[in-house]
Amino acid sequence: MKKGFDHEKYLQEQSKFILERVNKYDKLYLEFGGKLMYDLHAKRVLPGYDENAKIKLLHQLKDKLEIIICVYAGDIERNKVRGDFGTTYDMEVMRLIDDLRAYELDVNSVVLTRFEGQASAKAFMTKLERRGIKTYTHASTKGYPTDVDTIVSDEGYGANPYIETTKPIVVVTAPGPGSGKLATCLGQLYHEFRRGKMAGYSKFETFPVWNVPLKHPLNMAYEAATADLKDVNMMDSFHFDAYGETAVNYNRDMEMFPVIRRIIEKITGNDSIYKSPTDMGVNRVGFGIVDDEVVRQASRQEIIRRYFKTACEYKKGNTDAETCNRCKLLMDEMGLKESDRAVVPFARSYAEKHVQAGENKVPACMAMELADGTVITGKSSALMSCSSAMLLNAVKHLAGISDKMHLLSPVVLEPITHLKTQVLGDKNEALNTEEILTALSICAATNPMAQVALDKLQDLKGCQAHCTAILPAADEQILRKLGIDVTCDARFTSRNLYYGD
Repeated sequence: MKKGFDHEKYLQEQSKFILERVNKYDKLYLEFGGKLMYDLHAKRVLPGYDENAKIKLLHQLKDKLEIIICVYAGDIERNKVRGDFGTTYDMEVMRLIDDLRAYELDVNSVVLTRFEGQASAKAFMTKLERRGIKTYTHASTKGYPTDVDTIVSDEGYGANPYIETTKPIVVVTAPGPGSGKLATCLGQLYHEFRRGKMAGYSKFETFPVWNVPLKHPLNMAYEAATADLKDVNMMDSFHFDAYGETAVNYNRDMEMFPVIRRIIEKITGNDSIYKSPTDMGVNRVGFGIVDDEVVRQASRQEIIRRYFKTACEYKKGNTDAETCNRCKLLMDEMGLKESDRAVVPFARSYAEKHVQAGENKVPACMAMELADGTVITGKSSALMSCSSAMLLNAVKHLAGISDKMHLLSPVVLEPITHLKTQVLGDKNEALNTEEILTALSICAATNPMAQVALDKLQDLKGCQAHCTAILPAADEQILRKLGIDVTCDARFTSRNLYYGD
């Protein structure tokens, strides 16, 4: 894929801008919007963007910062799952701590926000504390969001404990949206000023991109990504009134800005230095765009991917019709069709061939476009899933191995199938993607051709794939780990509710 984004230029711009903010205060509380690590959305819409750009930037400033992780106690209680990795928020917090430590970043503590004594949240705190992680609980802020006098008082922010910090930059992050980062930042601001320290607040936001047009596909892709949150991009009227310059922001920040400004002014006793929500942000991502057309095309493709993902989530009962309709409206607004995702027609036509061939049951079929433009297909069978078949066909093509040559020995496959069905009692005999790749790696020990094919898996990163049915979570996770962007048609291949097909 052509590059549309200069990662190094962005890092230089962003770090310089953050340090300029830090120099104005004794301490800067920096709220991180979006994902701190593995920002796959940004990577997809900004070709050339490093999915770990944010944490690499923080690594450059590691001696000046420490990190607070917020998580809403209610999300722990209801086992909320992070969609792109399929992990619950409690596990995501632990994974995040490990990843931050790997980058030599100081994790100060974990804060459970809007805590109401939830049993699961208490158990989670115990786990963290026994592993040496400091934890705090913050209750809902009394008077929020309208009664500023109560909010900025001992009954409001003062009722929650102060988190002891020592470094000039305090990064406040979370495993997902609605985790209470803003309240934590402003509560800390209140405590800092009570202690006679000059503290400040800023927001590290990537999307929407304030200095590209409102209806730019890049900003529209952000709307598609946050359709479940009902985020809507809009012009920052506060910014235009203050500076006569256009800037793009989104509804939640626009709605909350007057309240946040009043709270900051109440805490500090001075007029806020921020004239607009855009002012509060430290967002230089727009300055890293080097090829606008490449970014536009990548963003259009992301809108289509989000449409397919939301349709599948609706089919599975994980989202509502309003979110699904919102994604369809965004597709229509951008003049996009399902078939504009190149692999979709290939997968569907491949499935139709098997219907015409008179098979009793329509198999799930997949198509994947390789870097050289070749489209590889695969279908489900009694032996393996469609994603397994597609991957085997892809690595054979890349390795120059004939389709007629079998890479997997029956001597290896039969014991795996026996273990799966006869010993472990799985009712689905077909081997999934992980099981097939495991079999391939075993065969590679004695078959040089299997080893050559196995080595080609790394060449699939960044490829696009589509399935004519909803993939099992296990198969989807493996494809994601291989770096393949996969979408699915919103249909199941069987009437089974629990057992895979």
